[in-house]
Amino acid sequence: MKDKTIDYVLRATWQAVSRMYNEEATKYGGSMAVGFALLSIDKEEGTPSTFISSRMGMEPTSLTRTLKSMEEKGLIYRRPNPADGRGVLIYLTEEGKEKRELSKQTVLKFNETVRNNISEEKLNHFLEVTEIINELIQDKKIYNQPEVLNDEKSN
Repeated sequence: MKDKTIDYVLRATWQAVSRMYNEEATKYGGSMAVGFALLSIDKEEGTPSTFISSRMGMEPTSLTRTLKSMEEKGLIYRRPNPADGRGVLIYLTEEGKEKRELSKQTVLKFNETVRNNISEEKLNHFLEVTEIINELIQDKKIYNQPEVLNDEKSN
């Protein structure tokens, strides 16, 4: 790790995870984006598309393409949102529910394997570190603030 930057390790790890999920999803005619979208849609109540994009961290235009593809494959359908006349709710078809279950099992298998190979203590440290990184970014404390003193970095 000494020669690698933190962002490099995060990016390389996410690319490996993404590649792994895409390889698995391809076996079922899907993609990682479709799998995550399926997991973001409530099985019974439907979900506003705006919630899906924010939950996935996906730009609305990219999500629109993903949802269109999912609709063409018969995984979802859209209905007007009765609570918001301007909005649309996304619902899973029966096939979409089946693919959602496959996606769920894939994610659970990944998590189980990681948990079986990394101690709970190390995993908790990893989760703490990623939470702090996300907070630093969200609070704009990396580029929009004066340099942090070395004493404060160890907190």
